[in-house]
Amino acid sequence: MTEPTKPTSTPTPTPDPLPWLEELPPRHIVAELDRYIVGQEAAKRAVAIAVRNRWRRAQAPEEIRDEITPYNIIFIGPTGVGKTEIARRLARLAGAPFLKVEASKFTEVGYVGRDVESMVRDLADAAINMVRTEREDEVYDQAEQRAEERLLDLLLPPPPPAPTAGTAGAAGTAGPLRPASQVFVVGSGGQARPEPAEEADQERRKRSREKLREMLRKGELDDREVEVEVTPQGYPMLELLQPQPGMEGEQINFTEMLQEMLPKRKKRRTTRVPEARRLLADEELKKMVDMDEVVNEALDRVENHGIIFIDEIDKIAGERSPTAGPDVSREGVQRDLLPIVEGSTIQTRYGYVRTDHILFLAAGAFHVSKPSDLIPELQGRFPIRVELQPLTREDFIRIMTEPENALTRQYRALVGAEGVELEFTADAVEEVARMAWVANDRMENIGARRLHTVMATLMDDLLFELPRPGMQKVVMDAQAVRDRLAKVMEDDDLRRYIL
Repeated sequence: MTEPTKPTSTPTPTPDPLPWLEELPPRHIVAELDRYIVGQEAAKRAVAIAVRNRWRRAQAPEEIRDEITPYNIIFIGPTGVGKTEIARRLARLAGAPFLKVEASKFTEVGYVGRDVESMVRDLADAAINMVRTEREDEVYDQAEQRAEERLLDLLLPPPPPAPTAGTAGAAGTAGPLRPASQVFVVGSGGQARPEPAEEADQERRKRSREKLREMLRKGELDDREVEVEVTPQGYPMLELLQPQPGMEGEQINFTEMLQEMLPKRKKRRTTRVPEARRLLADEELKKMVDMDEVVNEALDRVENHGIIFIDEIDKIAGERSPTAGPDVSREGVQRDLLPIVEGSTIQTRYGYVRTDHILFLAAGAFHVSKPSDLIPELQGRFPIRVELQPLTREDFIRIMTEPENALTRQYRALVGAEGVELEFTADAVEEVARMAWVANDRMENIGARRLHTVMATLMDDLLFELPRPGMQKVVMDAQAVRDRLAKVMEDDDLRRYIL
């Protein structure tokens, strides 16, 4: 009789990893940015071309590859039009080392504060974390399996070694001795026959271990406590050797040096099974990830694919006085920034990093100063200038409805958490956009950020009253918007205070 053939289960294919942003054509990069940013087509095109050129440079012949310099861009436009939002979306989509810094946080070398070289060191740290996370994701399943085996060893300890004939005689046991590896089993006929004890014990232990494994995977052992041996993350006294924020100098990490010199001590902890599983999985991940390979890959990504976004660059620009000396917080920072942008070698804790092919993006409102107030050498290192246009009332309507993170969708999700459905009519969205545009026109123009203040004022009463019994749906129309915001919009003093 032939056994029925079991249906073969086809393994589910694993989804392909998402491509890096620079591997996408410029049109696709712009389409990705369009999902979150309204308008500013010139800025999106410039960013898409600059990012795609990183991939094009990597495909170029080797003899010309090092001669191709990055297309550094400076964004010029009023506040609230999307300069920083472009950087935030690039950071999430890039897949390459990305760092956003504020130019106003840096001071000239020799003065108290952060020097501009720290941005390259921070970029290297970000790349190390990125590559290490990728390597850990690749071996996470194996680390979980190893952690599970170690946890089963803790839940079902191995039996002590059985005493042999020699050890039993040394202990003074009287009587005839038999090998410890045999037990006598009485058969059906009443005759005793020897059987190896180890095989029987191993079979019982194997069944018990598999039963524990099944219970562990079902979560039936989560309340049980086990004692695990872990390596402490750091030494408390060595925390005092960390440099204070703003006092970083050369990246000589005394803490890591001393940790390598001090003996590795273990610490025993009694914890529940889920926490023990996490601790053991972390230890296995550290064993399986080769940090030397991670550092080499990360430094290569920094040098060839790194992106640094320097925000508020207009804060270090100012009119140069023909009589006064250089300004420490402005022109001095520009002079220190110049060699990094044009290409130099920076020392980090992981090795030296060349900045020749790091892409630099800068942005500033330039309300007080002008781009021409930057030193000429630094202006030349940002050959592409893109002016972002102020937002109109129609742009406000699109901002509230089109992006995936639109404000109307955010408030709909917040109210939905209370079990209430929130609906914005089209005329309500137009009324909110009109009020925000009027407030920008009468007061300081803060761009799309005005929508946040108007919407927060509009939704204040509703968010305070929820949850309310019996309320299932709230419809926000133009009349409701005018009723809630009429007092604020009519009173100039109150409008300046709230909006």
